Parts: sequence; structure tokens; C-alpha cells
Amino acid sequence: MNIPFLSFKQMNADVKAELLPSFETFIDKGWYVLGEQVKKFEQEYAAWNTTSHCAGVANGLDALIIALKSLGIGEGDEVIVPSNTYIASWLAVSYVGATPVPVEPRISTYNINPQLIEAAITSKTKAIMPVHLYGQCCEMDAIMQLADKYNLYVVEDNAQSQGAMYNGKLAGSFGHINGTSFYPGKNLGAYGDAGAITTNNQELFNQACTIRNYGSSKKYYNEIKGINSRLDELQAGFLSIKLNHLHNWNAQRVHVAELYHQLLSGTGDLILTELATGATSVFHLYVVRTQRRDALQQWLTEKGIGTLIHYPLPPHLQQAYKDLNYTTGDFPIAEEIANTCLSLPVYPGLSDDEINYISQTIKAFYHA
Repeated sequence: MNIPFLSFKQMNADVKAELLPSFETFIDKGWYVLGEQVKKFEQEYAAWNTTSHCAGVANGLDALIIALKSLGIGEGDEVIVPSNTYIASWLAVSYVGATPVPVEPRISTYNINPQLIEAAITSKTKAIMPVHLYGQCCEMDAIMQLADKYNLYVVEDNAQSQGAMYNGKLAGSFGHINGTSFYPGKNLGAYGDAGAITTNNQELFNQACTIRNYGSSKKYYNEIKGINSRLDELQAGFLSIKLNHLHNWNAQRVHVAELYHQLLSGTGDLILTELATGATSVFHLYVVRTQRRDALQQWLTEKGIGTLIHYPLPPHLQQAYKDLNYTTGDFPIAEEIANTCLSLPVYPGLSDDEINYISQTIKAFYHA
């Protein structure tokens, strides 16, 4: 059996008949940037995510950068970030001139540990950036309480968790202004790169829209020094269609995860993802940990099963951040996760037979 790490086959089949007319509309209208399709998707996604506003942008990194810029965060400021996130979260902070301040996750959930945040707050701290990693919503109530206590902004990085909840509230709807990604591999993915900003604050929404469009809210008149980061009409039209399928696709991912959990519990030294009390996950990734990670990955590859490592080197040890002078051992939980984690296939269309094959192959590795 040959099982890729990720397949778009089922998702594409679900929407293909709707995508082709959308492309024809795009061609016939002759309006390609910030037109009716973008406005339509922005309204739909804001409503879906239970926020007042959504601004489409070029990608998820730009969404975070613009969100931070909209808050006026820049040189001399600090932003608290997870130590184990994808580097984009840190890069957004760096690109506005601020400093990322890492805080370790709970090793059981992989999300930032709210109990460790307070100790990282200084007079320079301006915001907390919780990252809803692998599909699970962070423990947002505690994070928002800390933000209120210290008068800090919250900018959620919701690139991996569209549809996940904490105590019944959706990821991407807690923060003052938040960024998400529609990179093709995401639960809600475009056919190219795309991203969005969500907020309940009209002023921040207006500021974000101005920044994404060269700093202009009126054509050829520029109030501020902005950037060019705009969601195009074609991707907006496709995303509107795919948004209608997201609940079903997320439910399929949850089913895959539940079956994995049932079949793999108690297998060797395998550690499975846990959910924080009150949190749900849409399982953008299904991550397991083992001290024999590299050998297990090689075994699965030989048996035709694709896997990936998210992520093999945490941000504080990347060459890009050598200027922060972190060394091995500074963030041991992030390093432990990086050294032991392995992502198994999880996507709509992955069959029960395939999940059983993957699980039995993992069990065979430990028996061998």
C-alpha cells in the first residue's frame, strides 16, 4: 500500500464542479485584485469565524506582520511567542522591528503554556502571540486574562486551526487582531498562497486594509507607508467555495485522529497528542513522539507511508536567529519536541483501511 503524507484528491473532487464556473466568472469580469469576490469571501470568512471583520492578504506571514503593524508594534517592543512554533510566527515579530520572546509549550498539547507567560512579561512587552499549533486551540481564557492584567495585545496565529475551539469559542476570534494562512496544505487551503486577518475592532480593520494596500485607503493617496499584500479575486472565489466544505473536511480529520488514538494507544514508547481541558482540535497535523523517531520514519517510508517532521529545528536554534544568542538547552521542551516528533498522514479521504495499515505498520516496527 502506498499512502502519501498529504493528498488533495478527495478535497479537489468535492469542489471541482464548483471551481470551474468560479474561474469563468473571474475571467469574464476582468477584475483581478480587491474586487467583489474578495469582499464576498471576507464577509463569509468573518461570519464563519464569528468575527466582525476579515481582510484578505497575500499570505499568512503578511497577515501577522500587518496585524502587528496595525497595533503600532515596532522597534524596542517585545512580543511573546511559543518556543516551538514554525518560524513564521517569529519572523512576523522581527519584520516589524520588535523582538520575539520565547515561552515554552505544554509538552502534552504542544501549545504555549499560559502558566509560563507571566514570567516572560517585561516593561517592553506589547503583545502575546499564541499559535494554535497542529490544529488545537490554545488555552485562550488564561491568555486573555493575562493580557487584560498587563494591558497587552493578543495576536492569534491561526494558520493551522480554522474551526478549533476553546470553551466553545473559535480560534481566531479571541485576539485583538489575528492572522491566518490559506497556504494549499492548510485545512482551508487556496490553490496558491493566501491569508487573512480577523478582528472585531473597526479601527484595526481599517488600519489593516490601509497597510495591505500601499498605505492607501483612497487610490493614489497614501496616508502611511504600507505594503502590497492583497488577496486576489481568483483565490477568493475558490476559498468561498471551499469554506462551505470546511466543517465536513475538519470532521473527517477528527475521525482520522480518533481512529489513530484508538489503534495506537499503548504502542511502544509512542506518545500521542493530548487535548487541553476545554480545547478542541481540527487536526491540521497528527503528531506523535518517540525516542526512535528517525528509525520509525525510515521504517514507514520503506512500507510506503509518507511522514514529515514538524519541525526539526526550533526557531531559537535557527541560523536566522543567532543574533538572539540562544544555545542548545535554553528551551528544552521545544528541543525535545523537535527531536522526537513525527507527523502521520491526516487528511480528508484517508480511508479506515489506510489508517489501520499505518497503525499496524507502526505496531510492527515496535514488535520488530
